[in-house]
Amino acid sequence: MFTGIVQALGTVVTLERRAGEAELVIDTGALGLADSRVGDSIAVAGACLTATAIDGTRFTALASHETLARTTLGALRPGDPVNLEKALRAGDALGGHYVTGHVDGLARLVDSRDDGSSVRLVLEVPAALARYIAPKGSVTLAGVSLTVNEVEGRRFGVNLIPHTRAVTTLGALAPGSEVNLEVDIIARYVERLTGAGH
Repeated sequence: MFTGIVQALGTVVTLERRAGEAELVIDTGALGLADSRVGDSIAVAGACLTATAIDGTRFTALASHETLARTTLGALRPGDPVNLEKALRAGDALGGHYVTGHVDGLARLVDSRDDGSSVRLVLEVPAALARYIAPKGSVTLAGVSLTVNEVEGRRFGVNLIPHTRAVTTLGALAPGSEVNLEVDIIARYVERLTGAGH
């Protein structure tokens, strides 16, 4: 479980594809791994990965075929920055919202424009995911917890404050870019419990 509050920007060191999977080595930079162990979960661009090896400030993780099919991880290249967050521990502050790190699909940036000191992003999602996005609800984009401003069909808007643009990868997005999307877990459970969508 995560919060969607990015703790550091990491860097892809290597990404090696094999038999439909990919092994990634990520340098965590300022995040550090002194308190981490093999088997710990770390969100990389919003996707929960398990550390299979740790070496200083670097960890290795395997991205399964399913992860590669649903996320942007397979398109990463050495040197690319990635948003990082360690798993939530008992007693940690919950600054964002409950995030599982189980990416639902991709959102595509349609428009980006200045809005005071913030930047307003408009994104489009697959029709199957649009019903889970509500005004003033929460979404996770590339591992970042954001509040939805408005929704119109398959499109929704969010604002990036200067701090979020500075400490995450979202500030570098250009129209046409795709980002990992996780919808609010509560919306999914409500649908399941009510039988809606069946």
